[in-house]
Amino acid sequence: MKRGEEMRTTIEDGVAMRMHRVAIQRIATTAPEFIDITDEVAAAVEASGIQDGTVTVFSRHTTAAIKINENEPLLLRDMARFLETSAPREAEYRHNDFVIRTANMTDDECPNGHSHCQHLLLGASETIPVMGGRLALGRWQSIFLVELDRPREREVIIQVQGF
Repeated sequence: MKRGEEMRTTIEDGVAMRMHRVAIQRIATTAPEFIDITDEVAAAVEASGIQDGTVTVFSRHTTAAIKINENEPLLLRDMARFLETSAPREAEYRHNDFVIRTANMTDDECPNGHSHCQHLLLGASETIPVMGGRLALGRWQSIFLVELDRPREREVIIQVQGF
C-alpha cells in the first residue's frame, strides 16, 4: 500500500480547524470481499492529531463500497450472499451488453452490471465521529472496503477534520 498525505489548518473566528487527508492506494482485492480497513483509518486519525471532529472514508470507485459492520466471518459470508441475491452476477444487465453500450468503455471492460447495482445498496463513504483523538466506533463496528466487482487494486481516501 502506498500512502499520500496532506495536512491543512484553517483559522476562522480565532478557532483553528485542521484537515488531514491520507490516500491508501494499491489495496489488492478479490471479489466479493470485505476488507477490514479499520486499523488504517485509526492510524490516519492518530497521525492527524485531531482530537474532536469527523473522519470520512471514501472509495474512489463505483464498484467498491465503504461500509461499517461487524467483522465476524459467518456474517461476512451472509452479507456476500445477500448482495449476490440482491443483484446476481448471472442476471441480465443492459450495462453488460457491449453491442449496444457505448459510454464509459475501456479496453479491459468486463460485464459488471451486478456490482454497480450492489453498490447502490452500500454507498461510497462513511463518516465516523472522532472523540478524544480516537474513532468513536461501537464495540463490534469495523470499517470495510467492499469489493463488488473483480480482483484489482483500489484506492480509499481518508479525510480527518476537526480540532
